[in-house]
Amino acid sequence: MSIVRRTALAAGIAAVCMLAAPAGAQLLEHKDVSYDLARTLAEGAIAACKEKGYATSAVVVDRDGETLVAMRGDKTGPHTMENARRKAYTALTFKRTTTEFAKQWNDGNPVVRAQATLPNIIPNPGGVPIKVGDDVIGGIGVSGSPGVDEDCINVSLDKAKDQLK
Repeated sequence: MSIVRRTALAAGIAAVCMLAAPAGAQLLEHKDVSYDLARTLAEGAIAACKEKGYATSAVVVDRDGETLVAMRGDKTGPHTMENARRKAYTALTFKRTTTEFAKQWNDGNPVVRAQATLPNIIPNPGGVPIKVGDDVIGGIGVSGSPGVDEDCINVSLDKAKDQLK
């Protein structure tokens, strides 16, 4: 291929690439849950439930629903890790607590009932979205206590509130 043809081809490719990018395109900036923060949140939630006399597991997922930290407390049931992971994923996905999601499921909301059939979704209380302002950056789920999982999460989130700015 001659130098003239290669130059023309390169110029054409460059022109197409410039046209493909929309005017005013920019990068998105966002915050993510760090490993240290995820570990702090999981440990804090397990400790808060332990103080109430309950053995729990905690899972923190990132904004993509991938597990960052999964911790199983002493003397927990074998189901608690998977249950906590699904709660964290559900809270992240729907940007609300799984208590709210479960209430709508229990009330027979047809949309929520259909959403609950998606993989990894569970309509059980004990999952909370992790937020910076209104931006949901992850989710945390706890499993193993009789109805106080979310309370334990909120204790942990409150202790870490300075890190969530």
